[in-house]
Amino acid sequence: MSNMKKTVAHVDELANNEMKKVEISGQEILLVRFNNNYYALGYKCPHFEGPLSEGVMNKGRVRCPWHQARFNLITGDLEEPPSLNALSKFEVRINGKDVIVEIPEDAKASRVPDMAEYRPKHDDRTFLILGAGAAGNAAAEALRQFGFEGRIRMVTKDKHRPYDRTQLSKYRMRTRNTRVPSLRSEKFYSKHQIEVQTETKSTTVDRMEKKVGFTNGETITYDKLLIATGSEPKKLQVPQANLGNIYTLRTAEDARKIIKTAENASNAVIVGAGFIGMETAASLSNDDLKVTVVAPEETPFEKTFGQQIGNVFKKEHTSNGVNFELENKVKQFEGEENVDRVILQDGTELAADLVLVGIGVNPATDFLDESFDLNADGSITVDEYMKVEEDIYAAGDIARFKDWRTGTHIRIEHWRLAQQHGRIAARNMIEEGTTYRSIPLFWTNQFDLYFRYVGHVTEWDELIIRGDLSKKSFIAYYEKDGEILATAGANKNKEIAAIAELMKMDKMPKPRKVKEGIDPVKQLKELQQ
Repeated sequence: MSNMKKTVAHVDELANNEMKKVEISGQEILLVRFNNNYYALGYKCPHFEGPLSEGVMNKGRVRCPWHQARFNLITGDLEEPPSLNALSKFEVRINGKDVIVEIPEDAKASRVPDMAEYRPKHDDRTFLILGAGAAGNAAAEALRQFGFEGRIRMVTKDKHRPYDRTQLSKYRMRTRNTRVPSLRSEKFYSKHQIEVQTETKSTTVDRMEKKVGFTNGETITYDKLLIATGSEPKKLQVPQANLGNIYTLRTAEDARKIIKTAENASNAVIVGAGFIGMETAASLSNDDLKVTVVAPEETPFEKTFGQQIGNVFKKEHTSNGVNFELENKVKQFEGEENVDRVILQDGTELAADLVLVGIGVNPATDFLDESFDLNADGSITVDEYMKVEEDIYAAGDIARFKDWRTGTHIRIEHWRLAQQHGRIAARNMIEEGTTYRSIPLFWTNQFDLYFRYVGHVTEWDELIIRGDLSKKSFIAYYEKDGEILATAGANKNKEIAAIAELMKMDKMPKPRKVKEGIDPVKQLKELQQ
């Protein structure tokens, strides 16, 4: 099979730290110039095919504008999730003033990262991972990517191999797709000798003997252990909460049941105006299904984003037919076998043949109670290496870690952050020395509101808004103690990606500058000159 080549640019067409899309026989290529050299890579982010030329470059890396996967521009290697795959790299040569790119006829935009082989004669250790969610799967893959040749065992209570849990309340719910959104095929795990054991729940951890017990009676001995068991939905403690068609949403089975019930439902009640509740409300709402959100707050996301931003979400939902019962709580459910009515504390009665309870989660660490000194919320504290103690690590929803920007210990329930944790833990399980120095990101798309949040803050002194809330085009800056610790943006993907890079470099402008008006993309470019 022959290669295809094409002159794609004049040698002076791009300045340093610039990029653009080019095409060779219909294949889209990302052409970049860095340190006076040209590089050609796959154009679309492997995660959800985000256009990388619309992202940002910084220090030889490109950050996707959609979900902020980060790639090395020289090698195409994956450096930050949520992508699992790396970018394909293509040959570039300069002939006079022409930039020529050569690609195979069957060129692919992405590739599976290079991985070590399982060679127990070289390394007879067993690394055990409890949990197969974002953190667990990211760690398992990263162990092979970073050169671990020993045995990897990933054990989960879930019925399925690792899958994309974020899709359960988003695309899969919206399109009524009940297929499990697997992250990788069975063939992938088999090829790379990553053992995935499903429907097996951890019960005990013996730190002295380095053994973990399970509900099936099995005991597994480990050399190093990563605890990444995620979280469990909180249950609503009111009368008749055990009626049929009342659900929480955590697993693929939960999503399948909700979708099946929604097919014949007329009235859905969502209890809770957080991420799961609001995303599911947006996904379920249509002409045949009336959706009502019940929550104690005055506005959705009030504690997370503030009232002004919360009202943007509320307006978007109400304009699409979603109803709200705010500053209210569920008193009880009514029905015979299945729920048919929700009674609120103020006496309001809501017809309901489908109820989703989304009132938060608790770390899934009950089995650790007798083994570890857990925090009051059930989380477990880790150091900057994601280490709990010698040979034991924790990642994801259960891990309380130090925010390198503020020095405070925090816990965040975000998919991408859990993946970051997993990768950091994996590297340190092999050889300690890598600390978490990235920036948390959360994304949500609800109707026509495309929202990104980077950084982290639980309370703020001032909220600085630049843009137009009414047009769903803005950036909100959260200031605490004279620093911008978080930003939220609607339909500002490139700017939010640039802000993430500025935060990562600890170069975020001060609040005074933000109030005067800044262009984050321009600010980032100026720092590279």
